[in-house]
Amino acid sequence: MDNAKTVWNIDTTHSEINFKVKHMMISTVSGSFEKFDGKVETSNDDFKNGNFSFAAEIDSVNTNNTDRDTHLKSDDFFGAEKFPKLTFTSKSFDGEKMVGDLTIKGVTKEVTLETEYNGTAVDPYGQTKAGFEFEGSINRKDFGLTWSAVTEAGSIVVSDKVKLIASLQFIKQ
Repeated sequence: MDNAKTVWNIDTTHSEINFKVKHMMISTVSGSFEKFDGKVETSNDDFKNGNFSFAAEIDSVNTNNTDRDTHLKSDDFFGAEKFPKLTFTSKSFDGEKMVGDLTIKGVTKEVTLETEYNGTAVDPYGQTKAGFEFEGSINRKDFGLTWSAVTEAGSIVVSDKVKLIASLQFIKQ
């Protein structure tokens, strides 16, 4: 008997993909991707070694500042026109750490995400849902997001380190 895989799709209504980056090394700017999708295929209840994947639309980046969002979509950063999505595909998941390939602006690097599996529950409509929190850091310059500037005082305007935080709920199909 082969191990049947269960597919769980991201419930975008109850999920978010966020990032945080230091601005001038004194404050933090937060942003999110408003449009994304993804799924996990697993053959067990704890999701260990499940295959997770997601994609976010670069054009949906939102930092609550139109000028900044336009700059982020430009070739200085994401190059949204040429590279419309960022993607993540897991390679391994042990229940606490997820290792996978993150692709941004055509560059793929292996990243590790601290993962918290919050369990499963059945909602009032009879759908089984699973909740996860993912967190990790990347160096944006590793992915060709190389724009840089310094203030008169010599402070770096945008930190190289970017924190990724995703709260994802999946619906059992």
